[in-house]
Amino acid sequence: MKKTTLCLLLKEGEILLAMKKQGFGVGKWNGVGGKTQEGESIVRAVIRETKEEVGVVVKEDELQEAGVINFYFENKPEWSQRMHIFTARSWEGEAVESEEMMPRWYKHDEIPFDSMWADDEHWLPLVLAGKKIEGTFNFNGDGSEIKKFEIKTL
Repeated sequence: MKKTTLCLLLKEGEILLAMKKQGFGVGKWNGVGGKTQEGESIVRAVIRETKEEVGVVVKEDELQEAGVINFYFENKPEWSQRMHIFTARSWEGEAVESEEMMPRWYKHDEIPFDSMWADDEHWLPLVLAGKKIEGTFNFNGDGSEIKKFEIKTL
């Protein structure tokens, strides 16, 4: 199972989401992050991915662990991943578009769940409420439908 990261940049009542422009999840709004590289820690990966995808520098002591979710895809074991979620309320720079992501700030009550992964509406409100979570989502083969899930707050 791949180890992946997700960083949610937060400011008063708003969250930075980014439209995935290429690769896995293209056309969906999401936080920023991605796969760890060989020998790379989860924290180093989330810092690197945030810089690469939206040009923002987050320091390790500015990251707050928000949870872990395991994703399984029916008939697509290569898509399965363990995603480590972090939030940050302080960083250097302004989010800019990259080849991979187009960032945009959303008010919490305007998050475009209909243009995101189906699981996001189940766990993202908990993280935005300051809760730490742990969960498992089982998807159909193309990731469009949740077959079953479990989410709990820690």
